[in-house]
Amino acid sequence: MSQSLLPFILFALVSSISPGPTNLLVLAHGARVGLRASLAPIVAACGAAAGIVLVVGLGLGELLLRHPMAQLLMSWAGVLWLSWLAWKMLRSAAAPLQATKGQGFSVFSAASLQVVNPKVWLMAVAVIGVFAAPTLPVWQLALVFLLIALPSMTAWAMLGVGSARWLQTPRRLQLFNQVLAGVLLVSAWAAVLA
Repeated sequence: MSQSLLPFILFALVSSISPGPTNLLVLAHGARVGLRASLAPIVAACGAAAGIVLVVGLGLGELLLRHPMAQLLMSWAGVLWLSWLAWKMLRSAAAPLQATKGQGFSVFSAASLQVVNPKVWLMAVAVIGVFAAPTLPVWQLALVFLLIALPSMTAWAMLGVGSARWLQTPRRLQLFNQVLAGVLLVSAWAAVLA
């Protein structure tokens, strides 16, 4: 194992498992529709994030750093998207889980969220700047990130699945969705107001 690979694995684990907008949405999705139905959005989100690491490493990161307006537009697009998702979560606050089985976090939403999430782009720029080396090429960084992110995000879905039984009462489900919607809004707006 390369000496620079172990620190990168630890970085990828921390950045993938820590609470964030995508993990919160996967948690809610897992509670609503179960683990099997959550796998496609998980793969889409993780694949998109790994793809961003790859394209940043291939040169797009430098282009973004030279154009602050593009960064600003991406930040606001991400905040608006997350605010809309939080609003949807808040509006479905008391709907029984059985009635909402068809709703959730789609594959398109999961992948698109990564593309407009400035935190993902900044993480990718940090990955390339800190960990890319001749002994650890960009494609390997993207692959390792994907392999770490998949089980990390799956853990969030499993946490949601595990909470589904507790969420069978309308009051608990309402509280769960209200808390998640609030945390999602705070995490989204904190990124642009910081």
